[in-house]
Amino acid sequence: MDAEAQEDFRDFVANRSSALLRTAILLSGGDRHAAEDLLQNALVKAAGRWHRIDEPEAYVRQVLYRQQVSRWRLKWPRRELSVAEPPDPAVSASDTSAAAELRLVMRDALSRLTARQRTVLVLRYFEDLPEADVARLLGCSVGTVRSTTHRSLARLRALAPELAALGPSDAEPLPSRDFAPVETVEVRP
Repeated sequence: MDAEAQEDFRDFVANRSSALLRTAILLSGGDRHAAEDLLQNALVKAAGRWHRIDEPEAYVRQVLYRQQVSRWRLKWPRRELSVAEPPDPAVSASDTSAAAELRLVMRDALSRLTARQRTVLVLRYFEDLPEADVARLLGCSVGTVRSTTHRSLARLRALAPELAALGPSDAEPLPSRDFAPVETVEVRP
């Protein structure tokens, strides 16, 4: 890599690494250390191909998604660390911001899902990708993405009922951007 390419890569990392780390944290279920490893591996791969990459952020995000998919497809997943008592929730008494509280609750709720469920929800709702793009990234059908999304949301609601209290109460759900509105025409015989 020449000096100009190194400078471009350093600028990219300095400017975009915090946003990419947030995505990696969500993909890893709130495990910051795993997220940092995920992002570091993705950046190493990007550095090796830097001169051939047209859209660096899209490339790094693609690597993040694929590495996460590879992790939950492993035959022998890493074992969780067992502790005597569960840790206390890390909510600061001085933090009164509803947005911060929502982020903490959401991160905790996402960590209760399986890696596959978490990945589908992050891609669909955090990254705001259409179902077809999620299916292409994960190497599955659109129907699989839909059913996994449905089951993941149902499980999320069951595991974290506290999310309902934090969200808007009377707001109507936003329309999906996956489908164009359909005009209905009455046909008379």
